[in-house]
This record gives sequence, structure tokens and C-alpha cells, in this order.
Amino acid sequence: MSINPAPETHHAPALDEWRNLHIDQHPQWADHPDFTNVISELEAVPPLVFAGEVDRLRSQLAEVAEGRAFFLQGGDCAETFGGATADKISARVRTLLQMAVVLTYGASLPVVKMGRMAGQFSKPRSSNDETRGDITLPSFRGEMVNGFDFTAESRVHDPNRMLQGYHTSASTLNLIRAFTTGGFADLRSVHNWNKGFTSNPAHSRYESLAREIDRAIKFMDACGADFNALKATELYTGHEALLLDYERALTRIDSRTEQPYGTSSHFLWIGERTRGLEDAHVNFLSKVRNPIGVKLGPTTTAEDAINLIDKLDPNREPGRLTFITRMGAGKIRENLPAIVEGVQREGAKVVWVTDPMHGNTISVPSGFKTRRFDDVVDEVKDFFEVHEALGSFPGGIHVEMTGDDVAECLGGSDPVDESAFADRYETLCDPRLNHRQSLEIAFMVAEYLSARK
Repeated sequence: MSINPAPETHHAPALDEWRNLHIDQHPQWADHPDFTNVISELEAVPPLVFAGEVDRLRSQLAEVAEGRAFFLQGGDCAETFGGATADKISARVRTLLQMAVVLTYGASLPVVKMGRMAGQFSKPRSSNDETRGDITLPSFRGEMVNGFDFTAESRVHDPNRMLQGYHTSASTLNLIRAFTTGGFADLRSVHNWNKGFTSNPAHSRYESLAREIDRAIKFMDACGADFNALKATELYTGHEALLLDYERALTRIDSRTEQPYGTSSHFLWIGERTRGLEDAHVNFLSKVRNPIGVKLGPTTTAEDAINLIDKLDPNREPGRLTFITRMGAGKIRENLPAIVEGVQREGAKVVWVTDPMHGNTISVPSGFKTRRFDDVVDEVKDFFEVHEALGSFPGGIHVEMTGDDVAECLGGSDPVDESAFADRYETLCDPRLNHRQSLEIAFMVAEYLSARK
């Protein structure tokens, strides 16, 4: 499946409309002496993903929109270049695979798996600047924009970081593809995915499920079943399309259809802070053929959602548009029903996903940002119950998580308390669920999906 490398086609004027529109959260680097050369290089590099893969994801998300599959997305709040090691990537992939097998087996539904990986190197910020004492510097916006260290040199918006982001994404995708097709993801290895993790209630429950899967596989083997389908799996990638300079430079024209595809990732989403209907991010993503997500916060109205559908999915194509709700545990019951009902009246087939993380961030006296696991659980529960009451399908979950034994979110069955933050708080941006907490969420979601049968 070939993709023409040159973006200069009859699509170019439409793909560049965003340059004349209002844009939020964008780096100030256009005057950097290296900017033009960086963009030229990114326009010439090979695509990170291919149009055929993107089309396959869109068709699988259409199954989610119809209630015949479930969508699982997880990964770092903001990836780091130094964190793109084989051990850390494999731990994250292993955790996603464990979550997916819990959901698949528990709910008897296919699971569309996606890593918040291989491109999540930038983050929107509530303020352009950060002040410490009497020094004010630009805010840290993720390693594809500037550095975390609080120095004037580190905080410069440097376009060369886009090249480092591209190459780090390429190596991450290479590892993901090796893991998911080279035997690591073989369903007959479900026990191995638990090795190296300490014993706790979530892992014990997973081991019990793994034994059940083993018995089922042995039974099918005795019946002469073909196990080729169990040997590999598809794991797609997605990230917030925040840096439009980067996304535009990696847009390619598919030689089969002459349509533009964002080739930085299979799935791209628009954040709560950049979903202005007439703004640059919505305009640009309306032009590419990728499945698109939009984060919807607690101020979203039904009219907002319908207008976004008209702009991003005018043909009402199942699998094209995903709404990722991030309301907060105390607000979802109040705000989500009217939005779902409005979309239902329109007859649009969107994928409904809950992000129970971003609406539940708090600060504790020690200064750390955290989330209470109970709040995350409550938002997931309320999401399912709202959709159940309205006859809509709760299609997926989007979590910030890691495969590592971090302490960043409070609570869980093997409780994390604030005293653990000093030694095991590692994120540079928002707090993530650790491996055990991620598994707990998967078991809970499986129970909700199973109860719908």
C-alpha cells in the first residue's frame, strides 16, 4: 500500500486552511532558524503508519459504534524520549494486552486495542508560562516542544524536537509491531504477561482468568482448532494532534484513493482546549481520512456535539468519529445524558468512550498532582449507567496508565498512599494508573459489559 511522499497536490490548499485560523496551544517556533529545514525533512521521511492500517482501524471502530466490539486505549500522559526503552514499552504493551484479554474473555466482545504511544510527546497547558520565585519561563509542553528542566535554555520551543519525536515514534512502533506479531502477544502466553509483577488481588484474579483461558485453549486444541488467530494481535497507536506543524508535515496522499491521511498515527484526537468549531485543529482534522476523536469536557452541550459531528463526520460514517468524555466523577451524570440524547436524535453513529482521568485531577498538600482511584471508578460506573439508561452503547475506555510500579494515583485494592509519592512518582505531567490499578479497571469494565448481555 503505497503513499505518495509529496504533500504538494490539489489537496494542499484545503490542508493548509488552518494556517489562517485561530489556533490555541501551539508552539512559538516559526521564527527559529531551523524551522523550515525541520519541516522539509519531515515532509520527506517515510510515513509512520499506512493508509491501509488506518482504514482497518476505522472499520473496526465502526463495529464499536454498532455495539459489536469494545475500544481500549491506554498509555502515558506525555511520553518521554528517555522512556522509549524496550523494557518500558514492553511493560506498557503487556499491561494493555492483559487489560484486553480480561475485557475480551469477561465480556465476550472483540477488543480494539490502542496505545496512547508513539507520538504522545506534547501536552496542552492551562498557562503559557510557569513562575518559580521571581523567575517566569515558558511552560513545559512535552518533549516534542521543549525541555522539563526549569532553565531558559531548556524551555525554548525548539522545532528540532519534532525530528527527535518522529524517530522515537518510529523506534517505538517498531518494537510494538515486533511484540504484537513476533510471539509476545500469543494468547497461549497469557501467564507470561503476569511474570515480574508482584502478587496482589488484581494479579491473583488475572492468574485465575489465565487458567480458565488455558483450559479453553486445551479443549479447542483437542477439537482440532486452528490457532493462527491467537498468535498475533493488532495494536494501533493514537495521540492528541496538538502540533499541527508536525501533523501537516506528516500528511501523505494515499495512491489508491488520492485522499489525505495523517501518517503520524492511526488515530488522532482533538483536546478539550482546542475543539473550537472554527479553529485550526478542527479544521485540519476534518480534512484527513483517519478516525478522529474529540475530548468533551463538562461544559459541552448537545449543540456543541452535533456541530462537531457536522464538521468532522458530515457523511455520518460509523467509525469516523469518537467522542471521549472527560467530565469528572461529580459531573458526568448531570452533563452526559443531554449530549447522548442530542446525538441520538441526529442519528449519528459515534463511538462513545470514557476518559475517567482528566476530569478527576487534584493537588495534595505535598504539591503533587494526583487522582483518587475511587473517583476514576465512579466516573467509569456513571458512564456505563448513563448509556445503559439511554439505550446507547458505552464503547470504550481511555486511560493514562503505565506498565510500571509507580505511585501516582491514590487508592486501589493494593492501596497507594501519598507517602509513596516521594519515591515512586515518575510522571512529568499528569498522574497515571499503575499496572495493578489498570487491571482492576479492566475487570470492572468487563463486569459492566458482561451484565449488558
